[in-house]
Amino acid sequence: MTRYLSNLALGVLGAFLVVATFAFAVGTFATLMFAIAIAATLVGLGMAAGIHDRAQRGIGALAAVIGAWTIVASLVFVPVTALWLGFASALGLAGLAIVGLTVHELTVDRVVHSLDVAPESAPRQRERVAA
Repeated sequence: MTRYLSNLALGVLGAFLVVATFAFAVGTFATLMFAIAIAATLVGLGMAAGIHDRAQRGIGALAAVIGAWTIVASLVFVPVTALWLGFASALGLAGLAIVGLTVHELTVDRVVHSLDVAPESAPRQRERVAA
């Protein structure tokens, strides 16, 4: 459940930042980019430290690197350049979330419960029980 929620959080953060790129003014976007980058870095570090699955840990580490780079980009570059760097980071986070959710669904830990029901037309064999 933690893997799913972590990947979903990365996806929501990335998708919101993609929309915010063109929905808000450049100055407002730079502030949002900084805040979302901090959140993405924390989620990524949490995934890298707390999840035992190797693929999910790698996704968490990449998300932390993208988040840290986005923090630096939001503080160092002029707002217009930061806009496009933030857009690229948002696409990267959203892509990692899609990969993470896909990996989560394909893991061996995902158990599918099924019932083995014999059809009604199949003859039943009865065992004799000694009384």
